Amino acid sequence: MGRKDGKPRGRMSSYAFFVQTCREEHKKKCPDENVVFAEFTKKCAQKWKEMSAKEKRRFEEMAERDKSRYEKDMANYDPPAGGATGKRKKRAKDPNAPKRALSAFFFFCGDERPDVRAAHPEWSVAEVAKELGKRWEKVTNRSKFEARAEADKARYAKEMEAYRGGGSVPKASPAKKAKPQPKESDEDDDEEEEDDEDDDE
Repeated sequence: MGRKDGKPRGRMSSYAFFVQTCREEHKKKCPDENVVFAEFTKKCAQKWKEMSAKEKRRFEEMAERDKSRYEKDMANYDPPAGGATGKRKKRAKDPNAPKRALSAFFFFCGDERPDVRAAHPEWSVAEVAKELGKRWEKVTNRSKFEARAEADKARYAKEMEAYRGGGSVPKASPAKKAKPQPKESDEDDDEEEEDDEDDDE
């Protein structure tokens, strides 16, 4: 079955077929049970790791057949004129635009993240973020981080005023090297830029 834009469905790996089979079998055995996806996939990954090459062969053959199907479908696929994909074109960001102001939580993360990574170097980015969230909830006095957030908010407003007026954005003084700030997602940056444009109108 293809996608809405007519492009053939992507091919599946042997592991993807294995997980799909596990889900179907579990649904037959426990049709009324709500499955927690994260826990279920974790169990599947462990089971897959313990399987022998002979046991995996069944799913590898399924993947090979799906690969042939995909290659055949792609050979017959005629992409839309102009190469339109239907996806929203991402707007290029101005490298000279001021860095958006950070919240108190992000300043807290900047201080705590090195400690969390040092204590748990094997953790993923998501696990580190989860731990930082837990630690933030336990902070009773957030005034230090809120003060830094207010100062950064004032810095951002001042730099945006200069930026919109065609002036240059002030750089951090060499004597006081700016502390590295947590990187935020492109999506947040895009939303901020859209807000900035709305303010100009």
